[in-house]
Amino acid sequence: MDISSLIGLVAVFGMLVFGVISGGSGLSTYWDLPSMLIVVLGSWFCLMCASTIKNAVGVFGMIGLIFKVPNFGEKGIVTKLMAMSEKARREGLLSLEDEIVDLDNAFMKKGLQLVVDGTDAAVVRDLLEIEVSQMQDRHGATVGILNMWAALAPGFGMLGTVIGLIAMMKNLEDKASVGPNMAVALITTLYGSIIANALLTPVMQKLRTFDAAEAQVREMVIEGILSIQAGDNPRILGMKLLAYLKPEERKEIESEVMKD
Repeated sequence: MDISSLIGLVAVFGMLVFGVISGGSGLSTYWDLPSMLIVVLGSWFCLMCASTIKNAVGVFGMIGLIFKVPNFGEKGIVTKLMAMSEKARREGLLSLEDEIVDLDNAFMKKGLQLVVDGTDAAVVRDLLEIEVSQMQDRHGATVGILNMWAALAPGFGMLGTVIGLIAMMKNLEDKASVGPNMAVALITTLYGSIIANALLTPVMQKLRTFDAAEAQVREMVIEGILSIQAGDNPRILGMKLLAYLKPEERKEIESEVMKD
């Protein structure tokens, strides 16, 4: 589990609760079911209207992704590509065919199969980069759904506030109820702001970070495959691949992949 996401969200809402209590008001003051329905369900059904039922239901799974620590197997990829590079230099590219069968990385498997089949390097790069681009487009569409909800929630918050203000203005003769009615009217704006800023915006940024990390790993795979095809010295290949890793990860495997 990604503990930073859990701590972050719990702390954010904890600070909000602390602010409410410190202000001298109870939590019940800030709870209003009709306002919650207008903001949460209203904006969510609007999201469904703008997209699809599948996407609208899927947003909850998207939010759940931030609690998982993605593992793209960078260190394993480097080690595997180095081993394949050495074998290809000793026995030729065709010798990799048996190795490809056992690969569980579909992207690497596809690229190496193209190389073994004798596909031109430029074509290999183009085909694999199209895959990376399409993957990022899919991820971007996912973030776009969340971004749409983040835009709709505050709007429905304002809509709920306007509804409340209209009802309040129609009963101005009851001056004792003006203050409480005004407070209830403003709660929907609060709910919309919380959903957009305390929940959806951080989730979107986290998913963008995951996307960038996965794209970088795939670029590393492309570089490794093309180096194998070009017959680069395994040490040169190792230096290229290690450049994609974080310094702490680099140190862990540098002695293995760069050994004489």
